[in-house]
Amino acid sequence: MKKIVQLLPGFALAICIAVVAKLIGSIPVGANQVDSYIGASVIALFIGLLINHFWKPTETFAPGIKFTSKKILKFAIILLGASMSVSTILKVGGRSIEVMVFTLLTCFGGGYFIGKALGLNWKLSNLISAGTGICGGSAIAAIAPVIDAEDSDIAYAMSATFLFDMAMIVLFPIMGRAMGLSDEAYGLWAGTAVNDTSSVVAAGYAFSEGAGDFATMVKLTRTLTIIPTVIVFALIEVRLKKKEALAGSESSDTKANISFWNLFPWFILGFIVLAAVNSVGLISPELSGGLKTVSKFLMVAALAAIGLNTSFKDMAKSGIRPMIHGFIISALVVIVAITVEYFMGIV
Repeated sequence: MKKIVQLLPGFALAICIAVVAKLIGSIPVGANQVDSYIGASVIALFIGLLINHFWKPTETFAPGIKFTSKKILKFAIILLGASMSVSTILKVGGRSIEVMVFTLLTCFGGGYFIGKALGLNWKLSNLISAGTGICGGSAIAAIAPVIDAEDSDIAYAMSATFLFDMAMIVLFPIMGRAMGLSDEAYGLWAGTAVNDTSSVVAAGYAFSEGAGDFATMVKLTRTLTIIPTVIVFALIEVRLKKKEALAGSESSDTKANISFWNLFPWFILGFIVLAAVNSVGLISPELSGGLKTVSKFLMVAALAAIGLNTSFKDMAKSGIRPMIHGFIISALVVIVAITVEYFMGIV
């Protein structure tokens, strides 16, 4: 009971910021709402950063903020599985999978070399690549606890993908019309090259309703790649931990104490179970929608907590290089996605 009382102040503060972010997101902008262009998670992150800049949370709030940014974030990822369905892949078709293979290779393969060239730490570099290649904030949030990323790295990765998304919402419909793309071609392009779900929806429906529908389905398919990606990063983290342990100890027994199962992201197992249950129709559409709403809100609260725990000074230490990394990777994904489509005859 005492521990719960300790967690309440920080947790309540994050929840309050999440509520404010959702309210800001519901403000009408033309035919849409702010949330259609700027996800509530990004809004909450920046509110948290601003609060930290002008008023650093005291020790009273620290335990709850840490709990929300770590534990609640994982719980939100688990609940997200209830809205995922393997059948989505079948609906969209194999062609989107082919394009995604190339864009993911571009993100993580190209991102590795670009990150090294820019002198970025591997965690920040891969968070940016994951946000660009998979699904923006959700992918960053899922991978961050697996690789034990710093909150400042998470905030910077979110910021990098967010800025590119804002540009793409405006530029994608213009470029799509200039190239004379069909609804399907444009939807596939936007669904594989734009990062966050809200941005994909905004860019897709700005072109046409058909393109928006297809882009959204492609985006949901991309989201499913969180599962293998997180497991791969867990294996990488195990390997790195073993190297560190061996380097810091004269005894080789230390190496044996670190295993994949010790570092396995168990929260992703919950994600997989809920996705599997939903895929076979055991979760009603109403419950699935409700759990997705709760998941999204808790993720907003978790991003608020990450913002509260991060200062602009911490982010400034990385300089402009992470933004350059994000821009290069995002631009490459846009080019690779449309090139693969042309080679496949999807225009």
